[in-house]
Amino acid sequence: MRIGTGFDAHRLTENRLLVLGGVEIPYYLGLIGHSDADVLCHAIADALLGAAALGDIGQHFPDSDDSYKDVSSLWLLTQCLSLIKQNNLSVVNIDSTIIAQKPKLAPYIPHMRQNLATALEIDISAISIKATTTEALGFTGRGEGIAAQAICLLKPINNLPFIDFLEGRI
Repeated sequence: MRIGTGFDAHRLTENRLLVLGGVEIPYYLGLIGHSDADVLCHAIADALLGAAALGDIGQHFPDSDDSYKDVSSLWLLTQCLSLIKQNNLSVVNIDSTIIAQKPKLAPYIPHMRQNLATALEIDISAISIKATTTEALGFTGRGEGIAAQAICLLKPINNLPFIDFLEGRI
């Protein structure tokens, strides 16, 4: 089994959509970023890539490449899944937390979970998303940005022995 963690944060600004977990959330501010700036998807992508020892999201999808300008972060997750599969790994589960003072996110979490489950080709029961505030502390508490953290568990495909995986035989 392989464990990976991911973290992402973006500033909030006017005239941008707020997208979290692939869901457009009605809010007067959105996140600044080269893609759609979905911090939840980005944190999960980094957790997946980290667990597979494949670097990070910026290495695979650099903001210097205009082909990723305004791209859906759910699509980026599907690309990360392809990399994971190429390395004979599959996703077991994801646990994540969105850190934002506002807006209230609870009503959107079921849709986010479904989007992520679909993108990662796993059952929705393997996706956990929590939302929390920082009690008005820090940049998220002041409403300047939103952050997310994630942890994932990967396993070798077909239950192949882990030692074979580590030794490069699979």
